[in-house]
Order: sequence, then C-alpha cells, then structure tokens
Amino acid sequence: MRRPIHTYSIVARDSRTGEMGVAVQSHWFSVGPVCAFAMAGIGAVATQAFAEPLYGPRGLMAMRRGIAAARALRALVARDPERDVRQVAMVDRRGRVAAHTGRRCLEWAGHRVGRGFSVQANMMVGPRVVPAMARAYRTARGDLAERLLRSLEAAQAAGGDVRGQQSAALVLVAARETGSYLGDRIYDLRVEDHPRPLQELRRLLDLARAYRRMETGDEALARGDAHGMLREYGAAARALPGNPEIAFWNALALARNGGLARARPVFRRVFARDRNWRTLLERLPARGLVTRELVGRILAR
Repeated sequence: MRRPIHTYSIVARDSRTGEMGVAVQSHWFSVGPVCAFAMAGIGAVATQAFAEPLYGPRGLMAMRRGIAAARALRALVARDPERDVRQVAMVDRRGRVAAHTGRRCLEWAGHRVGRGFSVQANMMVGPRVVPAMARAYRTARGDLAERLLRSLEAAQAAGGDVRGQQSAALVLVAARETGSYLGDRIYDLRVEDHPRPLQELRRLLDLARAYRRMETGDEALARGDAHGMLREYGAAARALPGNPEIAFWNALALARNGGLARARPVFRRVFARDRNWRTLLERLPARGLVTRELVGRILAR
C-alpha cells in the first residue's frame, strides 16, 4: 500500500473577479505538484489522501470541454478502482463545486462544500478542522489568495494534520485565459519543506504581491503612464521596505521622473548593503536604460 498524503486543502472561485485557486498544506514533502492544479478560465482541482495526481489534468481537461465540476468528478471517480482511498475536490469557471472523500480515507477525513468553494481534509487531529476552514473562508476579507490562506491557517489552528506540518502550496489563476503563462497564473507559490510552512507561504505571498505591483508598474510605463509606474513601484517599496531589488528600481524610477532628491538616500542605503548594486547602476547606460549624466547625478556627493 502506498503512503497517504495527509492533507488539508481548499479549492475556490472568487465570484467578483472570476479568479480560481487551490491552496494546500500537508505533512509530505513538496505537496504542491501532487495535489494542486489550476488552469485560467477553466477551474481548480485538489487531489489528496492516497493521491492520484492524474485527477488534476484529467479534471481540468473535462471542465475545459464545458463539463460541470460535479459531472467531471463523478466520471473520474467511477473509473477509479481505488476510489475509496481518494479525496478530490473541483471548482469550475462558473463556480460549480464538487468533492469526494472515499470511505476508506484515514480519519479524521471529510469535506464541506459551500458557495463557490470546497474544503477537505484527511488524517486530521479531529473533526473541527474542516468546519473551521469553511468558516474562515466565508468570513475572511481580502483577495482570493488571502482568503485561501486564511482557510489553511484556520485548519492549523483547529489542530491540523495529526502528524504535523511540512509543505504547502497556493496556486491562483485568472478568470480567462490570456495566452501568456505569466498572465494566466497570478500566483504559483510552493513551500517544499519547512517547519512552519504556512508562515513561510504567507511570507512568499507578501513578496509575490509586491513583485506583482512592480510588474503592474512596468505595464504602466509601457503605456507611457509614468505616474502609474511610480504609484505601483512606490506601493511595492512600502510593502517590502527591506527588499533591495524593489528599492533599487523604485529609486531609479524616481530619479528618472523628477524625484532625484528622494531617490539618492534610497540608493545610498541599497549600496551600503551591497556595493554590487552600484556596479549594476554604472552598467545601465551601456544598454540605454539610463543616461550617464543621470548616473553621475545619482552618485554625486
């Protein structure tokens, strides 16, 4: 008998934005690739217990053909000779949800389906985990990623996995396919092995949000919207004040757009941490990213 992946997870669709996602935590190394699947404009799948990862791509392909989550899951379960040890949940692009907990999943095991979401768990300390997850998701504020993570945190607070914690993942996809992998996948975060994987997942989510603001700033610059770029870069820098990458590019954006006096102290702090950032600045004119004259003004005492 293969070992079970003792796990709690949530799949959900945001009714306001149409975004879909799956978040999972397990006492198992690198749970994300085994359990968490999502496709922009299609749906999300979580597969666990004595997990069969093929439920992920097969479920998504069925939903891509327009088959509702419940019908897709029923068909997959019916063909699975090991259905009694599977735990699977799906949500489709219309927010229709389905879940299956096999009768031989190790206790405590169960699921709860709500409007646009499903929470499920196996090998938990006790029966309070799943209700706590559902309640946390319904009452949490913020974007879909925040509500997914709050659900996982509530599971852990209610006792969580009987064996403890090890890895976690959060995947969030757009409401529609964009034709771009980066455009389709809003977040794809994995904690492969960590004593406190949910704390680490939250740290990564904070990082990902800040870098996403930087990307939005880049898009604004491409449209010729310098004000929008400065707004997004500035928001990212405030969110992660100790991050030298974000600080450097925010300072450069300020310097190029009339904010040289505000940029200089930021550059000094970045250079004090690592002089290689100064080396990078001095190399930028060779590629036409800034003028040598501006670099000289930034470095002037």
